[in-house]
Amino acid sequence: MTSADESPFTEENGCNRDSNLFYFIVSYVCLMATSSVNFVLFSLFFIYLGICLSRCKDIRHSLDDDLLLPYTKSHGPSHSHRHVRDCQSVAHGNVTQETWAASKHSNSPVFKSNMFISDITDDSGVHRWVSGHITEVHDPLRSVSVLEPGGPGGCEWSHRELVELTAKTRKCLIAQNGGFFDPDNGQCLGNIISDGKLVRNSRGIQNAQFGIRKDGTLVFGYLSEDDILDQVNPFVQLISGVVWLLRNGEIYINESIQAECDETQKTGKFQYFVDVISARTAVGHDAEGKLILFHVDGQTDVRGMNLWQVAKFLKEQNVLNAINLDGGGSATYILNGSLANYPSDHCKLPKWRCPRAVSTVLCVHERLCQPEDCSQHGRCVEGQCVCQQGWSGPGCANLTCQAECGEHGICTENGCVCDAGWMGLNCSQGEGKSGCHTDLYYQIKLCTCETFTFVTVSSGDFNYFKLICSSELCLYFSQYVQQVSMAMAVIKHARAQTEAHVILFTDGAPVLLVSMEIPASKSALLDSMG
Repeated sequence: MTSADESPFTEENGCNRDSNLFYFIVSYVCLMATSSVNFVLFSLFFIYLGICLSRCKDIRHSLDDDLLLPYTKSHGPSHSHRHVRDCQSVAHGNVTQETWAASKHSNSPVFKSNMFISDITDDSGVHRWVSGHITEVHDPLRSVSVLEPGGPGGCEWSHRELVELTAKTRKCLIAQNGGFFDPDNGQCLGNIISDGKLVRNSRGIQNAQFGIRKDGTLVFGYLSEDDILDQVNPFVQLISGVVWLLRNGEIYINESIQAECDETQKTGKFQYFVDVISARTAVGHDAEGKLILFHVDGQTDVRGMNLWQVAKFLKEQNVLNAINLDGGGSATYILNGSLANYPSDHCKLPKWRCPRAVSTVLCVHERLCQPEDCSQHGRCVEGQCVCQQGWSGPGCANLTCQAECGEHGICTENGCVCDAGWMGLNCSQGEGKSGCHTDLYYQIKLCTCETFTFVTVSSGDFNYFKLICSSELCLYFSQYVQQVSMAMAVIKHARAQTEAHVILFTDGAPVLLVSMEIPASKSALLDSMG
């Protein structure tokens, strides 16, 4: 373990010392370059830069020597979801997952992190001290994300990254390693959905899952492929672990071994994975719907906790459902951007311990709105959308009017737009006759003719007009004209004077449309139709 005065990032390891020399050389090269170009000096400079960066990388990256893998060959059991369903206790019927409503938005802080030091007694009666973190997360729908390694696209490229660096891509307040990966090629394993995007579909492989659906429902357990691809209430976050630790407040490890142990391999490997003490990470929830992140330091077969002890510990913390995530040298806990645990992997300089570059990450961040852009009709404040005038709903997606528009108007983001011959806040004034009416509240002039209607806008802020007509020509025209940025007038018996104007003939009466923004080809087509 590294101590406070024996950090791998102090001058004693050479990284900072080399950096100081590096900056000296940069300064010297710049001075030399002002007078003449010294090719040899530049060459030496870049060679030394490579050596310096290489030495720093050796210190930062681990040897992956504390591997804790549940499977010998391919990841996950070979049997189907139906096998899991049929083999579970009759008490659960056909249900292979547990759901719970997530805690909602409140004035509580996003998270509360507690460090623990506990005395653990094993089956032989031996006492052992362990330390770790348990974190309560409020409003997980808006404050928790599954991140790909290094950011979006990391799994596609089989990328591995330090949790600390992945956490910076989303400004995570808390971050810990998530799902398993192939240590040989870096491939992400299991099902992965990140912020609503399906990153990886394991095609129904039956390992313990944790997910959050669009409506905020927390899901733990075994899922079919149809469950994962469901679009009625889709997952916005999903990650795979190995071993369902707690189900409805009871230890579920024996049943989980039966469900997740691959029939093609001996049970000894999987049983060892469950029984050995090591560093562990897990995710669960309590009765209030708060998400619980668990991490304990350790080293495989030396210190830490086995899964039975993890399940018992979480049960004592009133956790109801929980699954186990990647552990061993992968176990990493980041608090406010800094490493807050003691990794078990050795560095390339063997006297140091280093965090491992891993796959997915569970990230706790500031509350986000759903959707994040508030449907482009509001702004996000502490996870809640504050809607613009004319819009309502949790995501500012619903149009609202000060009054119902009734049978004679249409609700728009600027209020009611009335049918021909009608006016007023709720389009209740008028009899639908021809002629022009002025609505002082909306500053619009409504002109109605026999076959069409135009709204003339006086206010520059009201960029809307409506065209209603009975002739096929007028209907065709309305398909192409969506919005006009300036006031529009309807003038009978007039002709266009500039190319920006379009003349529409109907029933022999030419109508001038002012400031019309439609392609010239459409204008010509309309003219020809007239």
